[in-house]
Amino acid sequence: MRHDDTRTGSATPARPHTHTTGGVTWPTAARATLHCLTGCALGEVLGMVAGTALGWGNVPTMILAIALAFALGYSLTLRGVLGAGVDLRTALRVALAADTLSIAVMELIDNGVIALWPDAMDAHLDETLFWGALAVSLALAFVVTTPVNRWMIGRGKGHAVVHRYHH
Repeated sequence: MRHDDTRTGSATPARPHTHTTGGVTWPTAARATLHCLTGCALGEVLGMVAGTALGWGNVPTMILAIALAFALGYSLTLRGVLGAGVDLRTALRVALAADTLSIAVMELIDNGVIALWPDAMDAHLDETLFWGALAVSLALAFVVTTPVNRWMIGRGKGHAVVHRYHH
């Protein structure tokens, strides 16, 4: 992708937009966290539902849920960055830089709550405990991860990297 410089008439390669990162607002951090939470929640639910439905044990089910949370979290970011006309290699680097810490914190909190919640690991899909523990764990993960994202964005990391590619 190229941009024409109207002053000189020459074309220059597209570069990411740069934004200042000072004064990051809580709503900005919350939006970045909500984006991350969407991929994590979808991955968690799909992994837990699949593992539970297949009769898998707790450990393989949790591994699947975590893997899907990362995959879907990265996929959402990739979709947006690729839509801005960035090549796949650059988009992959942006997604990894933007989401890895956020997803890791979210997964640590989410799965930690589920693991520590009495009987939550053994709850079945048709039980309120399964869905209630999952909802509470994701809500707590959001609360803990939002300040992490605010800190990262304020330093030009995390979702600040993604926003450089928005036009």
